[in-house]
Amino acid sequence: MPVAGLYLVLGGARSGKSRHAETLVEAAPPPWRYIATAEAGDAEMRARIREHRERRGEDWETVEEPLELAAALDRCPAEAPVLVDCLTLWLSNLMAAGGAPEAETDRLIAALEPRGGKTVLVSNEVGLGIVPDNLLARDFRDAAGAMHRALAARAEHVHFMVAGIPMIVKGKP
Repeated sequence: MPVAGLYLVLGGARSGKSRHAETLVEAAPPPWRYIATAEAGDAEMRARIREHRERRGEDWETVEEPLELAAALDRCPAEAPVLVDCLTLWLSNLMAAGGAPEAETDRLIAALEPRGGKTVLVSNEVGLGIVPDNLLARDFRDAAGAMHRALAARAEHVHFMVAGIPMIVKGKP
């Protein structure tokens, strides 16, 4: 059964996922929660994080959580609008830390089920390209695909971004 108010926004790199997700969350009354999974490991990533922060106003509360995503969601009020950006960065962090993607995806879904507020999840669709040439990249691609399938099955809405244009895969705009 779909989780009411749950959106999954997928797309390629720089496809407009985050901006679209922000507009979805901002359709609900503030304050809005932004759970950021990125870690600033280099100057380029620090610049990307800064860009994301600068375009959000003071009605946004940012929570940085690279690993314990389910716990971060549990700490948010159930009715609060939440944006999680980005699941593939979270998955990458999790795999690098030796975590179990399937078990953590199950924990994430369990944390999403009782939520009553709009929750928007952003993730990169990585399964549309060539088969990676190394085991780690193939394992990541496979784990991301499994995570996306599990979340899409529970989401009320699934949007796929192409060149800044949302394509409605499931549910309504």
